[in-house]
Amino acid sequence: MALDAAGSACSAAVWADGYVLARRFEAMRRGQSERLVPMIQAVMAEAGLEYPGLEAIAVTLGPGGFTGVRIGLATARGLALACGRPVLGVSSFAAVGAAVTAEERRGRRLAVLLDAKRADLYVQAFGADLAPLAEPASLPPEDLASRLPAGPLVLAGDGVAQGYRELAEARGGDLLVSTAPGHADAARVAELAAALSLPGPGAQVPVPLYLRPPDVTLPAGPRRS
Repeated sequence: MALDAAGSACSAAVWADGYVLARRFEAMRRGQSERLVPMIQAVMAEAGLEYPGLEAIAVTLGPGGFTGVRIGLATARGLALACGRPVLGVSSFAAVGAAVTAEERRGRRLAVLLDAKRADLYVQAFGADLAPLAEPASLPPEDLASRLPAGPLVLAGDGVAQGYRELAEARGGDLLVSTAPGHADAARVAELAAALSLPGPGAQVPVPLYLRPPDVTLPAGPRRS
């Protein structure tokens, strides 16, 4: 079972023996808390599985919306606890990047740009083999060119439109925008998680990947008379 509620969509999928048995996906900016559990119930029913039959629960760790990341992780942890199964974490960068085709990656490094819902972008660079080249970061579009590797790039993610102009001005014609969806999909999360080793008993539960503090407004202090 794989879940995603971290970004601009919500999805659930059941994976077995190299195939997606059932999948539900909806693009949405908010409302994941109302849609995720019904999606889980739907894919389990379609796959004809009972929850004890799951081997592991995979979930996107972010970065993304703080509420969505928490919803996904809390749901995954609850399912894992009820089933006695481990939780596997996959970054939103990896989930988005995995949808980029081998043809698009040929001769190019990959930059995944995710919308941070403010002026900044979440960004991480990968090699053509999808191995990370650097730690993920949160930065303004004007800093992308100096932080990304030199040479031809393929761009993916829902933040590409926000960062493309600055990159194009700095890098010229060595940019390719991937045709892959700009958001994570539980089917890709499941595929990536299937390649991971299952953690042993007592292993630490994956933690969210936050690249900046949450958007909060502190209450004003008491007025002085």
